[in-house]
Amino acid sequence: MASQVHGLAGTTWFKSSYSGGSGTECVEAAFLDDGGAAVRDSKDPGGPVLRFSAGAWTEFIRSVREGIVV
Repeated sequence: MASQVHGLAGTTWFKSSYSGGSGTECVEAAFLDDGGAAVRDSKDPGGPVLRFSAGAWTEFIRSVREGIVV
């Protein structure tokens, strides 16, 4: 339901290929039409969704790749 509330109905969500099989500590992400991204808890797909602008998401990914803790 949260996907509909947040205007994300029909959004394709994915998990990292590094995600463990236990399903206890995963997030799901989705790329948005505006170039941004959304993130949610895989254990609670109907719960809160964090939305990031394209610039914020790009900076986050760059920081992770460079090992920068933000």
